[in-house]
Amino acid sequence: MSLFDQVSNDIKEAMKARDKVRLNALRNVKKYFLEAKTAPGANDTLTDEAALKIMQKLVKQGKDTASLYKEQNRPELAEEEMSQALVIESYLPKQMSEEELTAALKAIMEQVGASSPKDMGKVMGIATKQLAGKAEGRVISAKVKELLQ
Repeated sequence: MSLFDQVSNDIKEAMKARDKVRLNALRNVKKYFLEAKTAPGANDTLTDEAALKIMQKLVKQGKDTASLYKEQNRPELAEEEMSQALVIESYLPKQMSEEELTAALKAIMEQVGASSPKDMGKVMGIATKQLAGKAEGRVISAKVKELLQ
């Protein structure tokens, strides 16, 4: 079952269970999926890879928005954004632990021959492709910077 179909089925389940948070989050995801499917050149298809990228973007936006709400002393809105982000995050693959990320980045650094901060671009180019969906870009960047020091 594709991710699009799974989200569609889970919307029905959330309606039956009267789970408003889950329902709103999944409807928002489906809206973005439909926009991607109907975009010029998409040929009315949406791969699971593209769907995962959309979901990752939505989770990041939700967390960023929640932190903004916290800064503005709006805890009720922050809580709502975070809960929706957590619903979407449950569909994403498990994120790498810090130890796994460090090991993967050290292997990439050996492969490229990186030894100084000047080589960060080489490492980031490969790391972002290999670790896409397994770790956030800013986490990868921070760890690469730390390892190249």
